[in-house]
Amino acid sequence: MASHKRQETPLASLNGYMAFAGGLLAIVAGGLMLRAEGPIGILLVVLGIVVLAGLYMLQPNESVVLTLFGRYVGTDRSEGLRWAFPLYRKHKLSVRARNLNIPTLKVNDKRGNPVEIAAAVVWRVRDTAQAMFEVDSYERYVAVQAEAALRHLASQYAYDEGEDLAAGEMTLRGGAAEVALALRTELTERFEAAGVETVDAKLTHLAYAPEIAQVMLRRQQAQAIISARAQIVRGAVGMVEEALKGLAEREIVELDSERKAAMVSNLLVVLCSDRETQPIVNTGTLYQ
Repeated sequence: MASHKRQETPLASLNGYMAFAGGLLAIVAGGLMLRAEGPIGILLVVLGIVVLAGLYMLQPNESVVLTLFGRYVGTDRSEGLRWAFPLYRKHKLSVRARNLNIPTLKVNDKRGNPVEIAAAVVWRVRDTAQAMFEVDSYERYVAVQAEAALRHLASQYAYDEGEDLAAGEMTLRGGAAEVALALRTELTERFEAAGVETVDAKLTHLAYAPEIAQVMLRRQQAQAIISARAQIVRGAVGMVEEALKGLAEREIVELDSERKAAMVSNLLVVLCSDRETQPIVNTGTLYQ
């Protein structure tokens, strides 16, 4: 990001309670002196009004940007009743944390699949001078840049894992913490021009777009079935191996290669079938 010329300059204001008391005293004294000392009384009243005009109140986590005839003078972050030169123009600006809910956007992920994505961003003004003078409207700037950052983020990652991705590659659905960190990093870079910092950012909604949701659901179901079948087959092969090994070690029965193949086939059918098998009992010998 390019460097910015306008930076916040702290301004030390005066105690407003003392200024209020002084201005009120000047008005009272001037009112009492109007009959005896007319010009002096009028001067004191005017002076008191001018002093009171410089008062302003600041709440916690609130600041005021002061300008004089269009020139930036400084920023006051003091709390309570404060006083500054009456000709200063005062622009109050909150530095509290704020929430921005980015509405659900339809974007394309890394694969080009349309997905729906939304996020919540917590942000606050860090530099009041940049927020006031470097951008036209810092709140509008934050909203537009946050949406742009979310769209860019979604295009950098695939929605879910797949054979076309590298092993361990981060996805939107599987790497929630990493994706949130990447979003905060990009928001921080984009908000720098407006003097805004990102406190937190999280995805609040993530789903395939309706037009491909059913297709992707069937794809996920097929992958789950394949994975489950592969695990069942691995377990069945182990069980068959243990059965043949046990029969051979205990010398319960001797099987030739053909009968071993038949036994392996039958056991695999029984163990891998998704329905209950109906066994046929052979009352003769192994060869009849």
